[in-house]
Amino acid sequence: MNLYLRIMIPILLLSTILLAIDLYSMKGIKELANEFNVLKFERIFKIASWTFTSLVILSLILIFIFFDKIDLAKSYSMFFFVASLVIVVYLSKLSFITFHLIEDLIYVSSKYIFSNGIRLFFISKIGIISGFLTLVLALYGIFFGKYQYTIHPITIQSNKIPKEFNDFKIVQISDLHIGSFRNNPSKLEKAIDLINAQKPDLILFTGDLVNNFASEVQEFKSILKKLSAKHGTYSVLGNHDYGEYYKWKSVDKKKKNLENLYKIEEEIGFNLLLNSSIIIEKDSAKIAILGVENWGLPPFPAHGDLNMALENIENIDAKILMSHDPTHWTEQVKEKTDILLTLSGHTHGMQMGFEFGRFRWSPVKFKYPLWAGLYEENNQYLYVNRGLGFIGFSGRVGIWPEITVITLKN
Repeated sequence: MNLYLRIMIPILLLSTILLAIDLYSMKGIKELANEFNVLKFERIFKIASWTFTSLVILSLILIFIFFDKIDLAKSYSMFFFVASLVIVVYLSKLSFITFHLIEDLIYVSSKYIFSNGIRLFFISKIGIISGFLTLVLALYGIFFGKYQYTIHPITIQSNKIPKEFNDFKIVQISDLHIGSFRNNPSKLEKAIDLINAQKPDLILFTGDLVNNFASEVQEFKSILKKLSAKHGTYSVLGNHDYGEYYKWKSVDKKKKNLENLYKIEEEIGFNLLLNSSIIIEKDSAKIAILGVENWGLPPFPAHGDLNMALENIENIDAKILMSHDPTHWTEQVKEKTDILLTLSGHTHGMQMGFEFGRFRWSPVKFKYPLWAGLYEENNQYLYVNRGLGFIGFSGRVGIWPEITVITLKN
């Protein structure tokens, strides 16, 4: 299947789905407008819906026509923003038509049973409210939520930690997806300032610096160089860093992109750990920081080699592992190694959900049971960072961008 056909088929399917949602939502609005004599509202809704959908379909066609001429590395922020507006509008409509469908089903069922159908218009009215709230929350997430940086302090206490490292402060960040910040460097600078304000002893970055292309970092190199920690900044690769989600013209171009990313990480002061470890010393006491390449279950790449990273540090009790995907902890770390703490990211908390005190929920839990926060089993710990950046949906609702501050205790 050639490239254009692979693009055109999803465009046709998506356009069909959008039109179906539009037609059914218009039907529901028309029935409510007739019942409550607000026909003007129905006309405004119809004009707005058809205008918006026509613009969306036109945009999809233009993308199809000019796809080869688009510089994706420079276009992520625009694509994600436009796509997010589309998602917001149609999520709102879906919220409404879910209630309207319930009303229709009750009407059809009652008509079949009693011959005279019963219309419960209040259900569709609830749908209107639900759709409006969905719209407001999602728009907040797009314009404000994705920059609502939140500090998550945690304490890891273990007799494996040398007393010399009491109150040693590690800041973990993850999933920058830096191309998504394009043309908005001040927002990233705000996050960097907040990280430095924690006065970390060590900064650990757990992968997905870019969406696909090393060139995404270019605009932000001077900002990232400002990250400061007494014992340095260390990083690992995430699944996006390998450029897996772009159809490269050759294997060599893909390889060159990854090599460029290695160089850029060095230039900005990120010490990249590729299935290796380093030792941090303090008053002759030691802890080990390990970093593996991305290790994930299919369809995600599994380049990580934990055994290689564990070489030559057998005598160090306090081992801290950076591994982008939290499934690695479940599959290879927990109960199979003596690693004290594993730091991961990857899930983003799906960038939407609810967190109230200890209660948290996100749809991502159905894919990743360990999706955010601290987990502990038999004195081994996993911390899953919610991510600092965003991808796909250009916003965050309820699951805010995270800076984790880890304090070690003996």
